[in-house]
Amino acid sequence: MTLHAIQVPKWGLAMEEGTLTSWLVDEGATISAGEEIAEIETSKIANVLESQVTGTLRRQVAAEGDLKPVGALIGVVSDAEEDETAIDAFIADIEARFETEEKDVNSAPTPQQVSVNDRTLRFLKVEGGADVPILLLHGFGGDYLNWMFNQAVLASGRDVYALDLPGHGASSKDVGDATPQFLADTVAAWMDAQGLDTVHLVGHSMGAGIALALALSQPERVKSLVAICGVGFGGTVNADYVEGFLSAQKRKDLKPVVQMLFANEDLVTREMLDDLIAYKRIDGVDDALRLLIDNALAEDGLAALQAQLPELSMPVLALYGEQDRVVATPDASVRPEGAIVIAATGHMPQMEAADVVNGHILAFAAAND
Repeated sequence: MTLHAIQVPKWGLAMEEGTLTSWLVDEGATISAGEEIAEIETSKIANVLESQVTGTLRRQVAAEGDLKPVGALIGVVSDAEEDETAIDAFIADIEARFETEEKDVNSAPTPQQVSVNDRTLRFLKVEGGADVPILLLHGFGGDYLNWMFNQAVLASGRDVYALDLPGHGASSKDVGDATPQFLADTVAAWMDAQGLDTVHLVGHSMGAGIALALALSQPERVKSLVAICGVGFGGTVNADYVEGFLSAQKRKDLKPVVQMLFANEDLVTREMLDDLIAYKRIDGVDDALRLLIDNALAEDGLAALQAQLPELSMPVLALYGEQDRVVATPDASVRPEGAIVIAATGHMPQMEAADVVNGHILAFAAAND
């Protein structure tokens, strides 16, 4: 059997290192491809590492608590009979090559900013090819980093853009009347500024409602639409979440709110909470979030959007988190035809089950280019 290296994964374009917080399997254990074998925490999120191979975990090269750069060796998988000398040589070779490997620190794309309708909008573009681009729209309180596990993978044959919506991230905090249509028109104006005639739209949560408004008002610009835990796609918004997010001013108050986003609450890190608190302290953010709750997430407005779903002319794929506590997963009778519920995920399946979500988006875009 070939020896296989387990290395620190690159979760997101900006990830440079991760802490091995725990091994989930013991040295000498038999593991299967797809099995969760370790927990790794980055500056943005904690996540589990799945094995890519089947075999025996012969060596845990890194110990719990070790901080390792992306690509560093943390374990070795082989069969149970592999010679220890061969494993030692394999480890030495991997580590020597890693230490001498030249790393292009400038290879990762950096966010850009553009002025649209007197507002600054930040976005990240990952170049991938000439096929119809994908545009990713995050949800309430998020930013382009909500797609950290998705954007680079999706840039296979096409460019992929992730936009900070008004009121979020480094974009202007002026959200206008904060209706889905206003935000959709802003996205369309941003597309004009980038020279994008048509895109595959992928929206998460509130971003899905904005995508839906854009698809209804300018259908010629939307090649296909993927909604992930989308408002306007049958689920009701948990007022405790949005009001709790708005009101929380300290980490201890924000933590139980943010944990509602995930089926696995351990994914919430101190750094994630600190970043959110820093964002919420920016001048204008509270007012923007208040307007978004009252208008973009208003029940009557979302019901009106949902009523227009049958009018969409482009292909639509709705993805839901099985354990979503923020936008309740609707009954099968309410979901759009072909909807998929992703097991063991909450409101952020694009993070909790990135490989599954990426696979669905890639296949759907390819089928509808």
